Amino acid sequence: MSTLHTDAATLGLRRSVVPTAAGHIVVHHGREAGGVATILLHGAAASWTTWTPLIVASDAASDGADGGHGESLTDVIAIDLPGWGESAGPVPEIAVVSCAIAAVARSLGYRQWRLIGHSLGGFIALDIAARFPQHTVAVGLVSPSGSGIQRALRNPIVGAAALPAFSGMLLAMRMLGGLGAAALPLLNFLRRSGALRVLARPLFRHPRAIDASVSDALADEIRPRAFLAAAEQARVYETSLWNRISVPVRSVHGEHDVFVGAGDSAAMRRRIRDFDDVSLPDAGHYAAVEQPTAVRKALADVFSASAPALRTARNRDDARRIGVKLHRDAGKVATHRVGSAPSGLALDLNLPPVVANALDHVATPLDDDNRARSVDVDVVKLKS
Repeated sequence: MSTLHTDAATLGLRRSVVPTAAGHIVVHHGREAGGVATILLHGAAASWTTWTPLIVASDAASDGADGGHGESLTDVIAIDLPGWGESAGPVPEIAVVSCAIAAVARSLGYRQWRLIGHSLGGFIALDIAARFPQHTVAVGLVSPSGSGIQRALRNPIVGAAALPAFSGMLLAMRMLGGLGAAALPLLNFLRRSGALRVLARPLFRHPRAIDASVSDALADEIRPRAFLAAAEQARVYETSLWNRISVPVRSVHGEHDVFVGAGDSAAMRRRIRDFDDVSLPDAGHYAAVEQPTAVRKALADVFSASAPALRTARNRDDARRIGVKLHRDAGKVATHRVGSAPSGLALDLNLPPVVANALDHVATPLDDDNRARSVDVDVVKLKS
């Protein structure tokens, strides 16, 4: 079982804080090579450290240590999503998070990116790809949440039958949420007693092989309020937006992933034009932790992508003007232009004010010593 690393410097990364309307987002970034950014998006009850085994595996591959060939991950942006890791909550709606992450990448000097999302982070990766098609070159999904999770969230009875492990975790989070402040000492007791390792067994193919760093991270990131808020955002999310994705989307999940529904891959294939998935026979929900080398190989197309796929005239129109109504109830939708130069985020998004404001509040990233770094961010105010 892989070890989760918390020392960013040993991986060639440094910590920065980017203030946005979605909150102060903590990112660990670096390994610059002047190319496409690799944005890593963790799932619920996790943080940026989820991806450290994949980074280590990519370095081993570049050295030939795993018997294969490959390149180290470069231009890495490993995000602590709002409500998780060092990024404070609350957990906003997915559209707000997506716009904030795009702003983070831009603030770090990137105009193009590939997106890698684990579990609920896959929702965000696909949402960004749909909203920023000119800037997304490919999407990789690791053990992604799909239609099965949505059905379980929308119909608990169906969920209990189809995905009992997820339904059980959801119930546990609701119970812990009801305990309030008393939940923290309980979680600490479960970790010290080794009970948390037992409770986490459904998430892994080989739970007895879980490294202490993994179980400790799970204990630290079990945040009932954040989990329930993220689940609610997934419940109400409209996956029809994924129809707009035209870049390659590659997915990999463990054969023993108890959070994957029977029809998840078929549902994504119906939504996404260029979709393919791979099942790893000896992994569970945390495939990138249990088998990082296999995951790296399965997502080789994503890591090698360097430019968005060619689009039809219609898709080029979509890239200029997505026109998505996120809030139908209020009926107040404004046009928001982000950037005007060809190298900028030249998109007209029909966004509700709450989302447009998330883009307007982009600020310069702060290093650990809280010194602002100069960043060029083109944001034009809402048109009246």
